[in-house]
Amino acid sequence: MGSQAAGTPWAAGRFDRRGGPRRILFGHMYEDPAIELRVFPPRSRVFCIASAGDIALELARSHAVTAVDINPVQLAYARARQAGAPAERGTAERLLDLGRTLLPLAGWTRRVVEAFLSLNDPAEQLDLWRRKLDTRRFRAGVDSLLSLTALRWGYASPFLEVLPPRFGRVIRFRMERCFGRHPNADNPFARALLEGEFPGSGGGARSEVQLACADAAEFLERCPPASFDAFTLSNILDGATESYRERLLAAIQRAANPGAVVVLRSFREPTSDMTTNVAGDDRSMLWGIVDVWTVNEPRSSVWMTHPEFRGAGGADSAHPRRSATAAAPGRPARGACR
Repeated sequence: MGSQAAGTPWAAGRFDRRGGPRRILFGHMYEDPAIELRVFPPRSRVFCIASAGDIALELARSHAVTAVDINPVQLAYARARQAGAPAERGTAERLLDLGRTLLPLAGWTRRVVEAFLSLNDPAEQLDLWRRKLDTRRFRAGVDSLLSLTALRWGYASPFLEVLPPRFGRVIRFRMERCFGRHPNADNPFARALLEGEFPGSGGGARSEVQLACADAAEFLERCPPASFDAFTLSNILDGATESYRERLLAAIQRAANPGAVVVLRSFREPTSDMTTNVAGDDRSMLWGIVDVWTVNEPRSSVWMTHPEFRGAGGADSAHPRRSATAAAPGRPARGACR
């Protein structure tokens, strides 16, 4: 897999540039499945990045899901969660835990945070956020912890190259954007980010997720044409080379059913002409880009025509155009890729 996966830093199974064994990077996923549930056609055949398994397991309630991960340790964790094992804290959670230990120094108290998380009115949330939580020490702390100097301690350079300048300030803006749009009381990601507490697995019938340890591009290249109706790719292209980006997009085009919907996230800031970006709708609040498009739209080429995504600002449309294309007769059966 090593040579085939050249061009993506995710193959290392680590965030840092040190050698060593692969790790569980994510104990949970910081991606709002409501985006996919809203835009994917009913009963889709979905291609998914496995990661911690949250998106795959949620989508499997109503879709046929195939999930892959290039990191065998991460995939084993997702498989265990599918079998009912409890969630663990991965590298990402431990780094966030470290940051949360410093919040009392910024003037935060548990009582105020709990009151903030219980609110249902975004206007009230913004008021409390600005009066009690968005303190000068909080801003200084976030900006310091998310500076390139600090992040180089734990992250390899390909992951850092995609981050916008003054990343701490950018993240603070994204948090405020979320608090101004989504009720905290109904947002599990707000509690996860501020207190490190995650909801348990929901009940209800759930279909099995088909899991595979593979590079996404390589896996899709082996699939018959028109194998999938929808793709959710996490932020797989953050840190990838341009050649890998082109290869993955070509593989998606080949494996997609006509009208298939793609969701792709990134920590980058969007370009000014990215009208398909719905990052503000994602309650996890961390993303600059949550790009939603259908493979037969010219818009899908934006990831090729703007390989560096250096533009500032960008549109954040409330609702992307949803594909109404029905699945073609005689489409390949689930699990047809090898």
